[in-house]
Amino acid sequence: MTDVNTTVPPALARALDLLIDPPAEPDVSKGYLDLLGNTADDAGPAKNIGPIQAAWASPLGSMLYDNAQAISRKLLAAWRLPIDWLNIPPGGIALDVGSGPGSVTASLARAAGPDGLALGVDISEPMLARAVRAEAGPQVGFLRADAQRLPLRDQTVDAAVSIAVLQLIPDPTATLSEIARVLRPGARLALMVPTAGRSAQLWKRLPNVGAHAFDDDEIGDILEDNGFTSVRTKNVATFQWVRAKRG
Repeated sequence: MTDVNTTVPPALARALDLLIDPPAEPDVSKGYLDLLGNTADDAGPAKNIGPIQAAWASPLGSMLYDNAQAISRKLLAAWRLPIDWLNIPPGGIALDVGSGPGSVTASLARAAGPDGLALGVDISEPMLARAVRAEAGPQVGFLRADAQRLPLRDQTVDAAVSIAVLQLIPDPTATLSEIARVLRPGARLALMVPTAGRSAQLWKRLPNVGAHAFDDDEIGDILEDNGFTSVRTKNVATFQWVRAKRG
């Protein structure tokens, strides 16, 4: 077990024991575990430098996203998280990839029960700051990490979600492969992404604006290529829910 200082919040202390390479001196000074620091890793995964991602990553953008997300979840059935379907076991570990303001992460923790753990991963410091203020607790912790290179060990997670974030990741295929790696066999995954249908091919010809447009079969095909089974998709307006089980 990793020897951690008593100042590390309980959820993050548990998270340290799940990491591939836990830091000797964990940086939790901002309430989340920062695994990226201030140095740029030019050899690492691609970075999203488009204007859409830049806007969401700013303090103002994170606030606007938070408020828009709260309103949307009240009005749109497309935003309803299939908590029951995820079948998180009591005391299980759940992962929220691209956790934003943390409300989804907290709902995963409630489903896992008092002995469970929900971890939210995001790259945006303003988003993580909002998440820590609003949702951090004994069963809820947040990590600053790149979704294209998840810091968790193989087969350590009982359920995973990613809600409206894959379109902002430069290599969504790498992220889905990483989610497959960290999920235990039989674990379930729920995703929600905007979909452009046939118009996706036209969108992809445009200059980089920092957002990917998925066609209707794209996510499902990637998941099957990464060993997922029982892949199901459902389109609601311009959003697509995808459910799958890790084979």
